[in-house]
Amino acid sequence: MKLIDENEKEISEINMIPLVDIVLVILIIFMATATFMVEGKIPLDLPKAKTGEPAKSTQKRIEITIKKDGIYFEGQKVTPEELKQKLQAIKANENQVVALRSEKDVIFQDVVTVIDVCRQVGLEKYIIETKKE
Repeated sequence: MKLIDENEKEISEINMIPLVDIVLVILIIFMATATFMVEGKIPLDLPKAKTGEPAKSTQKRIEITIKKDGIYFEGQKVTPEELKQKLQAIKANENQVVALRSEKDVIFQDVVTVIDVCRQVGLEKYIIETKKE
């Protein structure tokens, strides 16, 4: 039988330092692995709409911006031919969603051209972004 030495004291408190260490490590891992999606890299004056609802897609969207001075894909100005090549390179599946962002004063033919390029590649689902009026 072990005799209790008077110099040894029982620990009556829970040591919180290991718990704090684990929580901080988990927080750092979460922050390092989280992807930060930056929407709307190019400033636009979006058209206003009275109807509509937020998109509920769980998969990553392909964002295409249409301005008066041209078409932008991932922040880079592209021609319709370059857009087609880039879409073919990244197209994951036919259910992928294309988010179209267009200035309110843009020529509608440019929007139609982008939709046509998407259809040629096989992308049939679109979201047209607007501001709530």
